[in-house]
Amino acid sequence: MARGPEQFLDRAASDAVAAFARVGRVASPSPMRIYAIGDVHGCADLLAALLAAIAAAHPADHALRAIFIGDLVDRGPDSAKTVAMVRALQEATSTVVCLRGNHEQMMIDWARKGDGLWLVNGGLETIESFSGIGDESGQAMAEAIEWMERLPTWREDAGRIYVHAGLRPAAPYDRQSDHDRLWIREDFLEVDHDFGKHVIHGHTPRLDGPERRPFRTNIDTGAVYGGALTAAVLDETSPAPLDFLRIPA
Repeated sequence: MARGPEQFLDRAASDAVAAFARVGRVASPSPMRIYAIGDVHGCADLLAALLAAIAAAHPADHALRAIFIGDLVDRGPDSAKTVAMVRALQEATSTVVCLRGNHEQMMIDWARKGDGLWLVNGGLETIESFSGIGDESGQAMAEAIEWMERLPTWREDAGRIYVHAGLRPAAPYDRQSDHDRLWIREDFLEVDHDFGKHVIHGHTPRLDGPERRPFRTNIDTGAVYGGALTAAVLDETSPAPLDFLRIPA
């Protein structure tokens, strides 16, 4: 039986998770600081550095919430460690939400339906990242996939909608298909549509930094392509990001 996500965590990853969990223990109704974290794609060392940066910058008198925007896995070298870090964060604190991205969905479809699309879109690197634990790798992957199947495809708060890819402008934001939430591009990106709340999303990498539009912000800054891993810094005073924390590749 696999021992849980901690088997993939090295000292730096464990320390980053612990530091992040410590700063998240200020309870509401303290002011809330939210960190929306872009597409990690297996860049676990960048994620550890970003978690440490958040822990160092977070105001001591604020409650904390983190929302991962999806695509933890594929293409990068350490998808198993990346998933383990997020699962460990969720075990350590109730303030961490992870959304499902299209790469998690491809991994699920490969496991459940034999769909080979995942293997040619970074899945082979993900399999390799799990293989380092030997005989337990199959069970560890199965447990990770079961966890992914439970991930939501969107969340909202008073001012924002969080989703991996985007939303279809022709439909209300709460009546969208999971397929669009995970995969949409042009129909969402090419129109500045007001959904009534600011949309925080990833999915389409921008190596020149976060893309700020009137009604949406794209925080996929291409970590796996040599860009950066980005967290949008948010609070209750404005629906759009106040700032960004970025860890360059």
